[in-house]
Amino acid sequence: MKLVDPIIAFQSELQRIRRDLHAHPELCYEEQRTSDVVAAKLTEWGIPVVRGLGRTGLVGIIQNGTSTRAIGLRADMDALPMQEINTFEHASRHPGKMHACGHDGHTAMLLGAAYHLAQHRNFDGTVYLVFQPAEEGGAGAREMINDGLFTRFPMDAIYGMHNWPGAETGTLSVVEGPMMASSNEFYVTVKGKGAHAAQPHKGIDPVMVAVQIAQSWQTVITRNKSPLDTAVLSITQIHAGSATNVIPDDASLVGTVRTFTTPVLDLIEERMREIAVHTAAAFGAEVEFKFKRNYPPLVNHAKETAFAVEVMKAVVGADKVNDKVEPTMGAEDFAFFLQEKAGCYIFIGNGDGDHRDGGHGLGPCVLHNGSYDFNDNLLPIGASFWVKLVEESLPQG
Repeated sequence: MKLVDPIIAFQSELQRIRRDLHAHPELCYEEQRTSDVVAAKLTEWGIPVVRGLGRTGLVGIIQNGTSTRAIGLRADMDALPMQEINTFEHASRHPGKMHACGHDGHTAMLLGAAYHLAQHRNFDGTVYLVFQPAEEGGAGAREMINDGLFTRFPMDAIYGMHNWPGAETGTLSVVEGPMMASSNEFYVTVKGKGAHAAQPHKGIDPVMVAVQIAQSWQTVITRNKSPLDTAVLSITQIHAGSATNVIPDDASLVGTVRTFTTPVLDLIEERMREIAVHTAAAFGAEVEFKFKRNYPPLVNHAKETAFAVEVMKAVVGADKVNDKVEPTMGAEDFAFFLQEKAGCYIFIGNGDGDHRDGGHGLGPCVLHNGSYDFNDNLLPIGASFWVKLVEESLPQG
């Protein structure tokens, strides 16, 4: 690896910052302390800060030279509403809140890059350090855009990075085009007519209607969309009734749909609605259909992806770069940024969990797990990648 030596020397401080953030997790749009810590560090290093974008988000600005070129680097800051199982010293001090997705590490890596860029300024142009709130379901990226992120801080491209458990520590991976799926939810209520279970002919059974709808929906995936288009339709909850001898008045189906393209999503939503409405009507029931679109597909731009791949190879070596990583059906609100601006989103390998201190939980070191912890060995790697990306994107004449 060709890491930046001053960042390697700064690793212990980055680890201290990262573990402090881990011990004090804050949920989406509550990241006041986290935002304060980031702003204080940037100010200490002479970096101007603009706060209040997306409520608790902020942007640091590093300028050098005379070029009008600009690049954006993004880190997310929020934690998850879940209980941490780990008991090591930097475990969460707030019950029911945990940095179980590594946003503490993402923030620390970008701070490491900010420190070096402010000290050395080996570039010509402007770097916007985007510290984003509310990635975990709050669409903080969209809120920052609505607050004028790209108009107040005009940038040519924006880049993001996420740790990826299971991938070898420090490896970097990406793919051009769709890399993460859209995230969508559905809430369907079948309204029948309750009756005594011994006299089913006097009612309209919503449970049987819900079962018919659930089974028929699977044909949307197997018979309506092209086999070449990837999609997931998962019913994760079915609720009905409260007694063994009562046919209830209604039944509900809840779940998620994931796709890599919006046209496929449009098709699935339309067919789900048609099947639900007409199936219910065939049984004499009614249906209430709600479909909520959360995050769009994350689609990497070709030029920026190719550029990022070359920088990745320069930092960690070609043998540790995968430029055709398998896309995931997980979702990320960085997708909103990529809808508005050219850019690229990459993964950095977090390893299998061997890095964790004594006192970690017995569960696997995977995202959204109570035994997870970010791998601090990534701090100089991720920060070095950010620095190299800036220097190659904004070269001095």
